[in-house]
Amino acid sequence: MNDERAHDALALAERALGHAMREGPSEAEVLVMTEDAALTRFANSQIHQNVAETNVVVNLRFVVGTRVGVASSGRTDEEGLKRLAASAAAIARVVEELPDWAGLPEPTPIEEIVEAYAPATAEASPELRADGVRAVIAAADTAGVTAYGSFSTGTETTAVANSKGIRAGGTRTVAQLLTVSMGPGGGTGYAESASVDATAIDAAAIGRESADKARATANAVTIEAGDYPVVLEEYAVVDLLDMLGYLGFSALAVQEERSFVEIGKRIGSDLVTIVDDGRDPAGLPMAFDYEGVPKQRVTLLERGVCAGVVYDVQTAAKDGVTSTGHGLPAPNAYGPFPLNGVMAAGDASRDELIGGLDRGLLVTRFHYTNPVHPKLAIITGMTRDGTFLVEGGRIVGPVKNLRFTQSYLDAMAGVVGVARERKTLKGFLGGVVVPALRLEGWTFTGTTEH
Repeated sequence: MNDERAHDALALAERALGHAMREGPSEAEVLVMTEDAALTRFANSQIHQNVAETNVVVNLRFVVGTRVGVASSGRTDEEGLKRLAASAAAIARVVEELPDWAGLPEPTPIEEIVEAYAPATAEASPELRADGVRAVIAAADTAGVTAYGSFSTGTETTAVANSKGIRAGGTRTVAQLLTVSMGPGGGTGYAESASVDATAIDAAAIGRESADKARATANAVTIEAGDYPVVLEEYAVVDLLDMLGYLGFSALAVQEERSFVEIGKRIGSDLVTIVDDGRDPAGLPMAFDYEGVPKQRVTLLERGVCAGVVYDVQTAAKDGVTSTGHGLPAPNAYGPFPLNGVMAAGDASRDELIGGLDRGLLVTRFHYTNPVHPKLAIITGMTRDGTFLVEGGRIVGPVKNLRFTQSYLDAMAGVVGVARERKTLKGFLGGVVVPALRLEGWTFTGTTEH
């Protein structure tokens, strides 16, 4: 089934490319993205929705000299593909020229990632997802709290064909279970897991984690804002990787001088190593990017020192290097983006991380985070679904959510402990593999009453 889906998507890309070439471009590229997605939602500890959908997008990049037109369509019939080609051609002939247009990429061998596809996810039934939800709800019932959330399964196929000879096709599967529990006394808890294989997600454990947190956060108290050492659980660490990737580890951000990255500059402690690796089976792998270029493993931070950024074809040409396989679908004003962040594990247990706090906070996750100063990676946001005061290395009790304004660069520099266990989670656009962290300081700027 995996090979059939990729073959069919690539055949569609070839048909669309054929129509495009008859319009007389200098170059042309077709990106086909198909998805079979299913989702089971639950609220008030009951399943209330089960949905499934199939989507197909045909994206055409049409080049005339240095003018680039992009059009997309959900139609796959011959008339629809003809109209797509005509639309993209018409756009390309009236848009402004791109003086630094680097051209479309040449073909490069792509090695399939067998671990990116799990038949159990592709064939997941509503009953499989319902069984997972049932385990979450059972954990909530045992703890006397109420469960909300969703269990999703999806099969994604990407195919790229261009006039330079690229022919890339592949299929991957992604499953995600997340839940928020709500209990008496205003307590809330959160837990999540993502995997290529839906059957590898331990729904009962996710349910217990969220439910126990909801019980433990009841009757939270207010504490003063200020600087506190913290332990950030994996759900909070995801935001660090996403924001740093978005703000700095893109070649376009560096070229536009809005990035904090300077190769060889130390921005983190020597406990922090971050790579982007689309082939790591621990994450949510993908073999090539949306330009049909194979993904390379890129070291972003090596023991706290800036080591690299990710490239697409356009930004790579400007720096005289090769694309690292991080191109996004056109049109793309954001440049390349690290979609498969992996942070190196440490040697501490969760209890040891908490035990290292004399007086500090344990933070489950962040909410509504936004950049304040991109080049300094200063972010503002809130804690959510479990914030605890720790004294003498022991959790004392829950505290009400706090607002923070914090440089994520200072946070990386202040890492003093890294957990040995890591979780696979979904990030902003891709998957991440992250441990919990202990930081020597975090700046909380405001308190809440709820």
